[in-house]
Amino acid sequence: MFALSRQEIALVLVTMLWGSTFLIIHIAMQHSGPLFFVGLRFTIAGLMALLLFRKHMAGITRLEVGAGIAIGCALFLGYFLQTEGLRTITSSQSAFITALYVPIVPLLQWAVLKRPPGLMSWIGVALAFSGLILLAGPEAGSLSFSPGEVATLAGAVAIAAEIILIGLFAKRVDSRRVTFVQLLTAGLVSFALMPVMGESIPAFSWLWAGAAIGLGLASAIIQLTMNWAQKSVSPTRATVIYAGEPVWGGIVGRLAGDRLPALALAGAALIVAGVLASEIKFGRKKPVAAKGKQAVGGSA
Repeated sequence: MFALSRQEIALVLVTMLWGSTFLIIHIAMQHSGPLFFVGLRFTIAGLMALLLFRKHMAGITRLEVGAGIAIGCALFLGYFLQTEGLRTITSSQSAFITALYVPIVPLLQWAVLKRPPGLMSWIGVALAFSGLILLAGPEAGSLSFSPGEVATLAGAVAIAAEIILIGLFAKRVDSRRVTFVQLLTAGLVSFALMPVMGESIPAFSWLWAGAAIGLGLASAIIQLTMNWAQKSVSPTRATVIYAGEPVWGGIVGRLAGDRLPALALAGAALIVAGVLASEIKFGRKKPVAAKGKQAVGGSA
């Protein structure tokens, strides 16, 4: 009854890998600016995807290019804002604030796809944002958000948009070609904005170089797996699995010395509870055919 498909198992592994990256980026930001780091990370990831799937690139379509650019722009925005935030907040804070993209997904689906959230989605949003208030700010329980926390929250909105875009296009495109386009788009947009934002190339350091190369390879694996798995796993089902990301981020941060105050830990727990609550669905049992149709609709 509770067996996971291979696609769901793949997303679980991706989530574990994803959660461990917060601390790496936090350390790398002591030696590099966010635009350069994100640009290098995703350009490497895009070139890796091209190397792996070069035999499949000849048949790329306009839809796949457009989908890749749209997803890539959302990907860039989400990771740039998250990386910017990690310059000033801990990896544990970043992991739990980023997790807010899960309850944000149904809100964006309401705004963009005109699908109003259900009762549990609203409960999830209330729990998650109550948790954010406890987690954020120099004093837990305050409404004073630091610039790093605001940037990370905005990044969570962008990541939610990325999830929805992947769901919209997943069944109509080749995931390998779209993965290449979206990763390269994220990297090139980041590099292009460096002169606009006044960010210069940092002095060479093996620390940021190793982190960017390692995360670039990880990004290629993560994005390809998401695109492949979400052909059969709906966005809402996928977000349940992704709920484990902040837990892994918090565990790694804890091992590295992060010590969140008691109220902040309570806020982190509320965020995870909100993530899970937002995906609980109640209703009468439906015929198998109806369930299949509903799953497709959830991925649109």
